[in-house]
Amino acid sequence: MDDPVQQPFQRRKRYQGKPPKRFEEKYKELDPDLDPETIAKVITSGKTPAGQHRPILVAEILECLGPECGQRGVDVTFGYGGHSEALLEKLHPAGQLLALDVDTQQLPKTEARLRRLGYGEDALIVRRCNFAGTAGILQKLGWTDGVDFLLADLGLSSMQIDNPERGFSYKHDGPLDMRMNPERGAPARDWLARCSTEKLATALTQGSDDPHAHTLAESIVAAQAAQPIETTRQLRDTINAALPERTSEDDRKATAARVFQAIRIAVNEEFTALDIFLQKLPHCLRPGGKVAILSFHSGEDRRVKHHLREGFRSGIYSAISQEIIRPSPKEIGENSRAASAKMRWAIRAVSG
Repeated sequence: MDDPVQQPFQRRKRYQGKPPKRFEEKYKELDPDLDPETIAKVITSGKTPAGQHRPILVAEILECLGPECGQRGVDVTFGYGGHSEALLEKLHPAGQLLALDVDTQQLPKTEARLRRLGYGEDALIVRRCNFAGTAGILQKLGWTDGVDFLLADLGLSSMQIDNPERGFSYKHDGPLDMRMNPERGAPARDWLARCSTEKLATALTQGSDDPHAHTLAESIVAAQAAQPIETTRQLRDTINAALPERTSEDDRKATAARVFQAIRIAVNEEFTALDIFLQKLPHCLRPGGKVAILSFHSGEDRRVKHHLREGFRSGIYSAISQEIIRPSPKEIGENSRAASAKMRWAIRAVSG
């Protein structure tokens, strides 16, 4: 028998000078156990390590929801699992947490991470589902009377933002995809190819509140007609070309962020999903059950605010937050992505 061919040894690529900027080269950040010192340095600088997510307003959420041993709750936006991990610690050893997420790429990774921490099926139930389908999942589990608490974090996760292959960020060049569930629906490049100026202008107005929505829509549709926009860099260049030459770099970045956000919201039909979720939310809570919702966009927050206020007036909720709860300056300093977070809460009435 011939001797097996031995593969030549290849040394792992080292960081040269400053830490690498390319997502796939940040192996120390992408594997937290590999180099804790590097992770600590990134966090200390107020940034989020690549491929990870830092949960926002954790202490405030725990105070609002008050999870206790023996209760059952649901995190309808599982993500990296930071909030779920904190909730599970409070529920241990007799409570149960249902975790939902639509992202087929991140869901199994997060489930595996929390399973390694010792949370089995008796403590953590994981299902792939958009948060709009929360009520249906509760029915399938037999939790027909609802849960003691519910958390919804409507923000985009850092894993989605940082990975160029997902196409969510103007900061990285990659395919213009933006789908929360990469296995379902059409990517942003296809959605954009079918857009009229009016449809795009409406999406930019509703999803970004951009004052130049119609002008930007005209420029993007015209550019799309000349050459298909298929990458994030192409879209950002198109946005830049549409802005006056005197526009500052900060304003250019802010406009690009708003346009990308608005297209993402439209591609994933996020406002529709939120409206369905809010409509069914009271039926997901036991009498006295609590809900906390984090939003990162004015359109989301308006919907949440109106739902909670109407619910309070009609007697569905016995109490609601009177003011928006925001991250402290300290938290924002440690995690810049927390800056736009807004949280509202409510308590389901015992009767009504």
